[in-house]
Amino acid sequence: TPRAIAVNASIEGPICAVSRNLTEKDYEGLYYHDNNLVSGSLEALIEHLVPTVAYYPDRTYIFTFLISSRLFIHPYELMSKVCHLCVDQQRLTDPQARVRKIAPKILQLLTEWTETFPYDFRDERMMKSLKELTHRLSSGDELYRKAVQQMTQTLIRKLTTLSQYEEALAKINSSVTDRLTVLKTKPQSIQRDILTICSDPFVLAQQLTHIELERLSYIGPEEFVQAFVQKDLLDNDKRCFSDHKKASNLEAYVEWFNRLSYLVATEICMPVKKKHRARVIEFFIDVARECFNIGNFNSLMAIITGMNMSPVSRLKKTWGKVKTAKFDILEHQMDPSSNFYNYRTALRGATQRSITAHSSREKLNIVFSLLIKDIYFLNEGCANRLLNGHVNFEKFWELAKQVMEFMTWKKVECPFDRDRKILQYLLTAPVFSEDALYLASYESEGPENNMEKDRWKSLRSSLLNRT
Repeated sequence: TPRAIAVNASIEGPICAVSRNLTEKDYEGLYYHDNNLVSGSLEALIEHLVPTVAYYPDRTYIFTFLISSRLFIHPYELMSKVCHLCVDQQRLTDPQARVRKIAPKILQLLTEWTETFPYDFRDERMMKSLKELTHRLSSGDELYRKAVQQMTQTLIRKLTTLSQYEEALAKINSSVTDRLTVLKTKPQSIQRDILTICSDPFVLAQQLTHIELERLSYIGPEEFVQAFVQKDLLDNDKRCFSDHKKASNLEAYVEWFNRLSYLVATEICMPVKKKHRARVIEFFIDVARECFNIGNFNSLMAIITGMNMSPVSRLKKTWGKVKTAKFDILEHQMDPSSNFYNYRTALRGATQRSITAHSSREKLNIVFSLLIKDIYFLNEGCANRLLNGHVNFEKFWELAKQVMEFMTWKKVECPFDRDRKILQYLLTAPVFSEDALYLASYESEGPENNMEKDRWKSLRSSLLNRT
């Protein structure tokens, strides 16, 4: 039976099994190759998730199936099916064995689900099924009643924390104004800039790390799948998440990355004097270098992205006053050629250091952009289902492996002291829009050709109502 076959916990091997003949071993709808589960029907995979008296699913399988199943079935529908199968298992077992053997395993499965994918339970249908099943488990047994109560309280605490975080983000976003609007009402001489708030590159890199780790800590593993959810050609059901209150922490992180890039560009384009702009550029080069040394690769990439935006890169006279040797080294690290080979090499070194690290400071390894890129291409490059309609589980082993790495390093606590004033500025300081950046850039260093002249005139007319 499929219960007797242990799924290999390591997630290795090829990720596309479309062309391979998978009929070597077939256990009631589950196909194995070299003792690894490679594909199966959705129903068989669901059954493989449910414990029996003699069987409990491998933890890696639980994570992989729960993260991937939402491409084929709503979490609340999966929960309903799992509940029915669990109830069936209870009925098939004598009362004493049920209490001793089945109940603890079902409770363990539910605990793993609620701890790893708590956001699934924002759906009232999920909570309803959870309450019904846990009521069956705990009725008549004080030990399980306490365990169920503890699991439920932990889940509610996580969901409450998420709601508070979302409210805080909404408050921050509502307080952010456009930099150009502010400049129209207040003269630039009384405007704050980054150097008046923090002139120490190391301290700024530390505060950026606080924001990165907080934003990343709230991203649920299922958000990676939901971000790239597509209609599978062999999946005839109309699956979508429109009726499920999704978490949007992944989008919130992407918004932060973009904001940091625009903040860097704004701070560079804003000063009137060339030597001040050059000083800001050199400051951000030093901040980027400190981010690299800390292991905060996300902020590093966002800063370099901001410095490479056209309104900044066209300021040739300003760049002429900048010592660019350090920037050139950082750009070399971010070189996209050979699938970001240099960047990945640096990341591997940082990962290796974090494995053997003794302190939180040494364990920092914040990388996100490449993870999104790798998951995107994995999703695009391999079908969710095989030609026989089975779920392509080899693809999802690889997906789970990548998301598990993220789950490990997002748990690291920030080892640096918080500076509320700097954090407030980074999160709420007004930034230029793309058009306003170009306008500020042209005002600083005039247009070089007719196309730039035309754009400058157009921007002055539309943004400043000047001709």
